[in-house]
Parts: sequence; C-alpha cells; structure tokens
Amino acid sequence: MKKVEMNLNGSTLSIETGHVARQSSGSVIVTHGESSVLVAVNSAKEMREDIDFFPLQVEYRERHYAGGKIPGGFFKREARPSEHEILTSRLTDRPIRPLFPKSFKYETQVIVTAMSSDGQNMTDVLAGIGASAALMISDIPWSGPIATVRVGRIESEFVVNPTREQMENSDMEIVVSGNDQTIVMVEGEAELITEKEFLDAMKFAHNPIKEIISLQNQLCEQLDIAKREIPSDNVDDELKNDVLKSVSSKIDSAIKIADKAERQEAISALQSET
Repeated sequence: MKKVEMNLNGSTLSIETGHVARQSSGSVIVTHGESSVLVAVNSAKEMREDIDFFPLQVEYRERHYAGGKIPGGFFKREARPSEHEILTSRLTDRPIRPLFPKSFKYETQVIVTAMSSDGQNMTDVLAGIGASAALMISDIPWSGPIATVRVGRIESEFVVNPTREQMENSDMEIVVSGNDQTIVMVEGEAELITEKEFLDAMKFAHNPIKEIISLQNQLCEQLDIAKREIPSDNVDDELKNDVLKSVSSKIDSAIKIADKAERQEAISALQSET
C-alpha cells in the first residue's frame, strides 16, 4: 500500500492506493479530514467496431452508510442518483475527458463512491482529485494530472476547500479544476463580485491545485506504471486539410452573422454546397 498526504485548510488530505479495489486498472482512496471517496477506473481491452466517439462513463455516488445511515422504511435500497450526484459526475467528467488521446475509443469507466463523511469536508471536489490520481496510476493513456478545489471567501479572505460550517459565512462558492499550467474548468456562484475578484479567486485556487498535482506525482513515483500503447489514429490528414481549407473561412463568416434567420440560411446554403 502506498500513501501520500499534505495539509489543506487545516486538515490532512491523503491519497492512498493498493488497499482496496486492487483488480481495477487504477484505484485510490482520497481522504480529507474524515471524509473519503473511493475511485476505481477501468477500460475495456477491445474496442467496439465502427465507433466514432469516446464511451467514457463518470459516475459519482453518495451512499447512505457514508453518513452513518441505513435506508429503512418502504425503500430499503439506495435510490437513483440525486441532482447533486449527477452534477458532481459532470464536474468530474469535464476536466478529464479532453485529456484522453483522440484515437482512444475503448469503453472506460470512472466510478467514484463516497465512503465516509464527517459532515464538514465535502466529498464532491475529492472526486476530481481521485479520478485524476486513479487514471495516473492505471494503464490507461491519459495526459494528466489535474486537481479540483472549491474556493470560498470569508470576510474578504479566500479559503480553499472550506468546510460546510465555513460555507455558511462565505459570499462565494467556486469549483475550479486545473493542471500545473492553467485553469481548465470553473463553475460556481457568488454575491455580486467584480471581474477582478473572480480572477483573484481563480489565481488563488491555482496554488493548491499545483500542490495537489505534486502530491499525485509523488504517488506515481512510488509505483511502477506501464501505460497501454495509444491506438493509431486513422485520419486522412490530406483530406482533413483540404476540407478545412475549403470551408473553414466560409463557416467563420456564416456563424458571425448577427441575424438568426440570415445565419441559419447561410449555414443551410453552405451545407447544400458541400
């Protein structure tokens, strides 16, 4: 079992692997305070025929037992995903999906399960960290790592991954994902902030993001990781360049037309022409 840890907002953030889900291509447990998530990633060994998209499934689920509860009454099983779980799955999906090779079209699953919750440290942002770490240590080709943090602001001071109690006094809640170079995804809300304050929040988020990425790299250095070969991309570059040369300027002109009816007419004419 390998484990790395750091301090984040007064609590220990740790990433460990080799303890559970060892038959997965990659699996980690990410813990912040007493809240933890298990992330397991797997990818098919064979590609489906005639597939022209990347079948990636990212699923985040919060189990009742994570909060010390067991479903009772008429419904004794876990219910369908809640709105929060669906939105967290999307938040996790968005920053990781573009980092897979374009030619990699093997069915891939990233399954995130909240294992425990201390009621203060939120597990949704841990999903992005865990997905990145699990993909990094797996055999799946992926151009990571990335990290996800939540930024709050209390009495004009930014706070990274604020607790639920701290969020009650925060006038900002922004979820930021990024790599060691830049920000790749932002979502959130705030109470009437200026553009400068928003940019300052993203700049503030990038420092802990880089620290968490460094933590993931430390974990990878302790493991012997062998990645799959990236499938060859059967794209006719000559045909692609000819098409771009022929229609790209016309498409640019068409989509810049302000009037909706005229724009649609121009696009329809372009489709008929090509």
